[in-house]
Amino acid sequence: MSNTDNTVIITGATSGIGLGLAEAFLKAGYNVVGTGRSTERLQATAERLNAGERFLGVAGDVGQPESARQVFAQAIARYGKVDVLVNNAGIFAAKPFVQFTPDEVEEQISTNLKGVLYPSQEAARHMSERKRGKIINITASLALQPHGGVPALLAVALKGGINQATRALALELAPHGVTVNAVAPGVVDTPMHAAETHAALGSLHPLGRIASIAEISDAVLYLAKADFVSGTVLPVDGGFSAGR
Repeated sequence: MSNTDNTVIITGATSGIGLGLAEAFLKAGYNVVGTGRSTERLQATAERLNAGERFLGVAGDVGQPESARQVFAQAIARYGKVDVLVNNAGIFAAKPFVQFTPDEVEEQISTNLKGVLYPSQEAARHMSERKRGKIINITASLALQPHGGVPALLAVALKGGINQATRALALELAPHGVTVNAVAPGVVDTPMHAAETHAALGSLHPLGRIASIAEISDAVLYLAKADFVSGTVLPVDGGFSAGR
């Protein structure tokens, strides 16, 4: 069924999960506004998606408040409104905590925390005024269930904080008709992981494999359509967060 009057903003839309989300939302009939740091990569994404006027790329640093203002302003100018925000942009590094440099700490705070907060502020303003809308955060299963074999404290701290913020913002925006949820993936088959690592990474999940991008997209699309689900962190992790 076509939803051509609906518009989604997806941060970090030029590769991996973000690119898969753009493809899935376009297929579902949405107009898609995708963000990325590089104008060139956004242009390449537009050419790959081949969606014409239904895709708009907006370049900028997701951790800067002006970027959030710009993407919403351009989305509303082009399509009239924003129905869904997917805070997908993120970076991940697994190494011992004491090895993180100050620059790496600041980079992760900028992308993984500020890159969710500033777009969400713009979404909250716009959607509360319209009395409808959906904010969906892409977090991490590892933030629900840390693993001693995968030292990634910054991701656990920041994505774990976003999991809790998802619940808090859901309560704050509920009176305004806006839902807030999160999808917490396990390891996903993206260019981040070389093919030769898939078997070892898959063994982290009770189901014995890593996720496809489509399986993450399916969960996000469900939350984009679910009007009576809010404050939920949905693990899509092959049972990783269930325990050992």
